[in-house]
Amino acid sequence: MSAPDPVPARTRAFWADTRFILGIVLIVASIAGVWFVVAAARQTVPVFAAARTIVPGEEVQAGALQVVEVALGQVGDDVYAAPGLLEPGAVAVRTIAEGELVPLSAVGEASVSDLTSVVLRSATDVPAAVGAGTAVELWAAPALEHGAFDEPRILVPDATVATVTRDDSVMGADRPALELIIPRADVAATLSAIAGGAALSVVPAVGGGR
Repeated sequence: MSAPDPVPARTRAFWADTRFILGIVLIVASIAGVWFVVAAARQTVPVFAAARTIVPGEEVQAGALQVVEVALGQVGDDVYAAPGLLEPGAVAVRTIAEGELVPLSAVGEASVSDLTSVVLRSATDVPAAVGAGTAVELWAAPALEHGAFDEPRILVPDATVATVTRDDSVMGADRPALELIIPRADVAATLSAIAGGAALSVVPAVGGGR
């Protein structure tokens, strides 16, 4: 009598394999992650950008701003000034270049600003590149007798140009006039130098820009 044929082992279905299931989960997770990144990149929010250069101490008004749609990605919505987030009467605490998105950290209350402006004429011409937002130094050479001047020295080391008016006439007799934003602590010395007839010169600061 012959022995009965052995019963063949049942083969486990491939879809029940743990590794197969884990692979499917990883593929789905990868697709979902890519979709999330793409969707986040396409999402834009309205924020303010400077329509022109805004100098420190200047009130940030609507005429100096434009609304742009930007994709902030991982950056929070409360990092940049936007409609509804900018307090009325806020002033710039640093130079905001034309076209730059306006960070909330670059604006503050006018009551805490320690800056003010003075208007003066430079004894020397200023480079053509100097304009609104340029960081400059103000030098002063005290007046002596008989039209002579003492050795010049730095009067204000950290001023910012608000406006520059140059005489482009043929004669060119007038010296360039500048409105400078300076710390209030330097106002007394600056006005004293102007009243005393000192020769004032505006010089671009090292590395200074707009």
